[in-house]
Amino acid sequence: MKKFFPGLALATLSATTALAGDIGVTIATSDSNLALLIQGIEAHAKELGQPVQVEIADGDVNKQLSQIQNFIAADVDAIIVNVIETSTSPTITKMAADAGIPLVYVNNTPRDVESLGDTAAFVGSDEYVAGTLQAEGVCKRLTARGVTGEAGVLILQGILANETAVLRSKAVHDVAARPECSFMKVIDEQSANWDPVKAQDLMTNWITAGYQPAAVISNNDEMAFGAINALKAVSWNMDEVEIAGIDAVHEALEYMKRGDLDVTVFQDVRAQGTSAVDMAISLAKGEKVESPHWIPYQLVTPENVEEYLAKY
Repeated sequence: MKKFFPGLALATLSATTALAGDIGVTIATSDSNLALLIQGIEAHAKELGQPVQVEIADGDVNKQLSQIQNFIAADVDAIIVNVIETSTSPTITKMAADAGIPLVYVNNTPRDVESLGDTAAFVGSDEYVAGTLQAEGVCKRLTARGVTGEAGVLILQGILANETAVLRSKAVHDVAARPECSFMKVIDEQSANWDPVKAQDLMTNWITAGYQPAAVISNNDEMAFGAINALKAVSWNMDEVEIAGIDAVHEALEYMKRGDLDVTVFQDVRAQGTSAVDMAISLAKGEKVESPHWIPYQLVTPENVEEYLAKY
């Protein structure tokens, strides 16, 4: 077993039951979805008796790189990374490879996902599929409402240096290009950096500019909350606009039950966390793992929302 972290307390039983020495974990932020990812990592590590140290990078790329450098200096046996900006993943991959430390990316797809080598891996869910399911859900709901003319769509994007935002947004455009959904016209798309407050400000600006969207499609649930708050602040008729998010966090399901959110997509981040721990342990033992390892997304609508509420 390699160096032990001072004060290590998270998800630890005892050193004698450890399966892979110490695992360092760096998570991009502490938002509601990533909090579930952390739960999955910690709960599974505790079940296995696997020591882990979880650090939050607070959306700061330099802070995340520093955390990884600290893990390397501590000679951990494996590192799990929920990368902030996927453009930084080649640098992170090289850092770990040069140090001879196995690396597992989780949740956010690294830019170099197809060239990670034998000692690095990725587990997550296909972001393009998430955007596709989301946009298809909106198209279906607009069609069911009898919308036949041009339906304006606004897209709330995440951080554009993150492949998650890029792929989810691209999928919306691709669905809107299909013959059956071609009435959906993207009238604007801007980044709100995954943040509900920034999304509310952006939505307010769009309203002030005179946009009258038939749908607001958000790269995540939390930005969708911001859009909803902005629309309700001006007494918008919520029956005349489809609001869509991604992640199906608990709060999003409550919004859906109240009739404010129309579509979301369940991302099983707890399962991602569980798999990330298993993969880190296997790589630390010198074993091969399947990479990328995809965990399916699932469409959530008012018709099946109770099924997903039961998961919390």
